[in-house]
Amino acid sequence: MRPNQLEDRLIQFAIDIIVVCKSMDKSFASEHLAKQLIRSATSSALNYGEARSGESTRDFLHKMKICLKELRECFINMKIQKGANLLTDFEALERLLQENDELISIFVTSIKTASNKLKS
Repeated sequence: MRPNQLEDRLIQFAIDIIVVCKSMDKSFASEHLAKQLIRSATSSALNYGEARSGESTRDFLHKMKICLKELRECFINMKIQKGANLLTDFEALERLLQENDELISIFVTSIKTASNKLKS
């Protein structure tokens, strides 16, 4: 996967999260989790932009690990919302969970590859 493709996927993921969160109810739990989900999703896209400009392999790795942490946070957040029935668009939620899982896998692989390069 080319870096621009991954960046585009992260941006679209953040946009999709924002759109889904707009349709949530206004309860305290919904608003609290929606705000955190939006922060995590947008952070992963923004930090990936930073990682692509990493000053060294260590800097790149550090930023990629931040992206991974934010993506994992998104995944858990959506599972909590699913369990509490806070997101009512189940099709969109399943699609987002699938994309989130795929993005996590990409980052795990990229981090392993970069870590191996650093060691050698």
